[in-house]
Amino acid sequence: MSDTTNDTSQLEFRYHFTFENGDQREFHIRLDGATLRLLNVSPSPPPAWTALEFSKCVNCPLQRESHCPIAVNLSSVIKEFEATQSYTNAKVMVETTERNYAKDTTVQRALSSIIGIIMVTSGCPIMDRLRPNVAFHLPFASPLETSYRSVAMYLTAQAIRKLRGEEPDWDMNGLVEIYEQVSKVNKGMARRIKQAMATDAGANAIVILHAFGDSVTILVETRLKELEGFFSTLLDGGKGNSGA
Repeated sequence: MSDTTNDTSQLEFRYHFTFENGDQREFHIRLDGATLRLLNVSPSPPPAWTALEFSKCVNCPLQRESHCPIAVNLSSVIKEFEATQSYTNAKVMVETTERNYAKDTTVQRALSSIIGIIMVTSGCPIMDRLRPNVAFHLPFASPLETSYRSVAMYLTAQAIRKLRGEEPDWDMNGLVEIYEQVSKVNKGMARRIKQAMATDAGANAIVILHAFGDSVTILVETRLKELEGFFSTLLDGGKGNSGA
């Protein structure tokens, strides 16, 4: 992505799909480099299914907006893949400013990566709390990788709170609460997209995100036990296994 390598004002992701029949599609995401706010131009007028009251999330705090900001920004993706089955295979290349990623995967898996970016950068007050993770976006991440990034994001925020003289939440109770609310948004968006799409690709992509969110909650509730082995050299005071 040579055209953006020296441009720090924007963060960009270009998803390129090559299907087994030779068809190709590309989706380009542009974010503000400082705020991580989505810069993609929304369709005008937005589709009817993006109206705020259309299958509104049960915990939606918005009142004055006429349309759901996430739905409006997802509408271009939904339109692009509305006739594609979720299990359709494709080779997906993701170009970023720093590096490229490639994977043979299904449309629903790749869409979950795209949708995940859009959901936390569109201005939803609930999803916005996960926005810092976009700065370190990892396409095709596993549940454990997603969980680690989320925990690291939250604990970094708590370290910043401490440096600012504020009370940190080292027990991560706030992270569990965040994902409880995110889970409700994921369910609401899955319902909305299911009614908007002719196929199940978009809704299934949201289901994948929902499962990843559950993995974060489980990791926190089990006190990060799954990660302890990775940190043995730090947890034993830096002595390692040398016996020193």
